[in-house]
Amino acid sequence: MTQPNDLSRSRIPFCQESTLIVVVDMSQSSWLVAGIVPGIERHPLKKLDPDEEALLQLIQRWRDEGVKVGRPITRIALAFEAGRDGFWLARWLRMRGIESYVIHSTSVAVPREHRRAKTDRLDSELLKRVFIGWLRGEPDHCRMVAIPTLEEEDAKRPNRERENLIGERTRIVNRMKGCLARLGIRNFKSTLRKASELLATLCTPEGRPVPPNTLAELRRDMARLRFIMDQIREIERTRLERLKQSPEKGPHAMVRLLARVIGVGIETADMLVHEVLSRNLRDRRAVARYAGLTGSPDESGRKRREKGLAKAGNSRVRRGMIQLAWRFLMFQKDSSLARWYRARTEGAPSTRKTMIVALARKLLIALWRLVTTGELPVGATLRPMA
Repeated sequence: MTQPNDLSRSRIPFCQESTLIVVVDMSQSSWLVAGIVPGIERHPLKKLDPDEEALLQLIQRWRDEGVKVGRPITRIALAFEAGRDGFWLARWLRMRGIESYVIHSTSVAVPREHRRAKTDRLDSELLKRVFIGWLRGEPDHCRMVAIPTLEEEDAKRPNRERENLIGERTRIVNRMKGCLARLGIRNFKSTLRKASELLATLCTPEGRPVPPNTLAELRRDMARLRFIMDQIREIERTRLERLKQSPEKGPHAMVRLLARVIGVGIETADMLVHEVLSRNLRDRRAVARYAGLTGSPDESGRKRREKGLAKAGNSRVRRGMIQLAWRFLMFQKDSSLARWYRARTEGAPSTRKTMIVALARKLLIALWRLVTTGELPVGATLRPMA
């Protein structure tokens, strides 16, 4: 049975005699385009400036060459590796009738030599090889990345921007603490509402005021801090307004449902929905794998060991779920997941950190089932409807 979002193989019958195959090795300065044209023995290779219109013209020219030698081109399949340029090119080409795919970079098998040759030309040959295998329907030859819509990509921006702003806020606060600690001042909290007014009253342990250059630096840091905190509050306020305007709309309904679980806040619910739970993942294993919460066994002969987390998935989801797992133990003590964790770690405190990862994996799967099927985690309690 065909599984949803199964991108490990192609489900479309492949006829190489009527399919124009194109791969693009993309960089910031140039695109190296390689193709396989039916009826033409040579494999054309062309370097272009990063220009989508020039790429489209090149594809049409290769198509015309195939038609001239008596091979009608009924399908054009193009692929490139996931990277800095994102998915805009795949969406743009699909709008113009070209079948476009984005290859997951880590799924491409490469030679294991200690010092292997690596050039754009060799990379394009490797991409052609794995792309043809995938088009033939060979399972796990390589994996394709699900191409999101522009709206789906845009929905992730507020949460990711807020995460970056939180990091900037932490850096500024730590820099101010370090600057004041150098003068022996340790009781100043820069995040207080009246911190700017209190800054002028600070004195060193010797009873002297803060030196003028240091004070000016702290005031500039304080201005940056206030600006960043205002931006964080603006993002949070805008998100709440959008949830109120369309509470039953797709991802918004998922966010509201998750936020009803005691221990899960709006921020965590918004991150989980837009990063993982709104994706059409095929089963619970795919959910755990996407978050990087699965193991990486190392087995050879008699050797059996576990190298730890794969960490091959979404790092934001992984960090958020491990933090949520600790909160879940505090707010959902009577749930079956919390009881399972306590039973496994009772009498073995050294396993708590290891088992919290297993709890995070189980909890993510339980939340995925909650938003997809409505199945509530056993023993978990919900907040009343707002």
